[in-house]
Amino acid sequence: MLRINRVSLDDARVLISGARAKAEQIGVPMCIAVTDESGQLVAFERMDGGKVTSSFIAQDKAFTAAGAKRSTESYGVASQPGSPAYGINSSIGGRLMVVAGGLPVVIDGEVVGGIGLSSGTPAQDAECAQAGVDLFLRLSKSLIGKPEV
Repeated sequence: MLRINRVSLDDARVLISGARAKAEQIGVPMCIAVTDESGQLVAFERMDGGKVTSSFIAQDKAFTAAGAKRSTESYGVASQPGSPAYGINSSIGGRLMVVAGGLPVVIDGEVVGGIGLSSGTPAQDAECAQAGVDLFLRLSKSLIGKPEV
């Protein structure tokens, strides 16, 4: 039997909150998706003004990051002609994203989820995704070792 660790709905809300705060700070309304470790959607938010097409892209970025256990940006590098993963973006019905903005969520070396953002430039998407992960990790570390109530 396997024991699976994954982000909860409350965790997903924290990830979205951190990403949204950064998106508001840079003035880019985003679509923000959080998946569990297997790439299944846990929570999604489309900020007012977030691009309609970005809804699907954000979800696919989170799916890729969680399922492949790596950033979507790293797939972008590895999927170029002549690189080891050339053409991988056409796998899984085209769901594998190779554009920055998707990050795995890692706790104690284990991928427990993924976050994906879309509506800005790839750099803006990645910056906001990282802000979500950073907030989640900060809050997670502050809870470690505290007894449950």
